[in-house]
Amino acid sequence: MSDPKLLPASADDLANALAYALRYNGRKRVHTGDEMMARITAEQLIAHLEQAGFVVMKKSPAQPHSNSGHGRAPMEG
Repeated sequence: MSDPKLLPASADDLANALAYALRYNGRKRVHTGDEMMARITAEQLIAHLEQAGFVVMKKSPAQPHSNSGHGRAPMEG
């Protein structure tokens, strides 16, 4: 298995991920702030990381799964 190709994450992707993390704990909504505050905080974090020289990487999109095959013999009709 080869290593997945890493790509630089866009500031918008990173802001969305950070804002989500500030609003949710897993799938449970955390009521410590609203969406606007989470977005503002995420943007401030990104600005600081960029000024400090950080580069955030993300995996390239996964290949879509094939619906053909599934290890079954073809049905006869």
